[in-house]
Amino acid sequence: MATGGDTEAAFTCRPGCGACCTAPSISSPLPGLPQGKGAGVRCPHLTADGLCAIYHSPERPAVCASLRPSPEMCGGSRADALAYLEWLEAATRPAPSDR
Repeated sequence: MATGGDTEAAFTCRPGCGACCTAPSISSPLPGLPQGKGAGVRCPHLTADGLCAIYHSPERPAVCASLRPSPEMCGGSRADALAYLEWLEAATRPAPSDR
C-alpha cells in the first residue's frame, strides 16, 4: 500500500492486509464518499490485493497520508493490526458531550 518515506523504508505494509483502510473512520470527504467513511467499513478504494487505488491522488485524505505502518500498529498479523486500529479509533473518538 505504501511507497517511499523514512518510516516506510524501515517498516513496510503487510501484503494484502488493508487493516488501515478498514478499521479507522475517515471524517473528511474522499472520492465516492462525500461524508467520509465509518469505522470498520472497508474503503472503496482498497483494491482486491490490499493496495490503495488513490494512494498518489491529491484526493487521498490527509488522515490516510499521515498514517504510516509501524511494528506497533501492524503487529504480527492482519488481526493484530485491526485490533490495534480499532483500539486507537475508540481511544480517539470524541466523548458524546463533545459532538
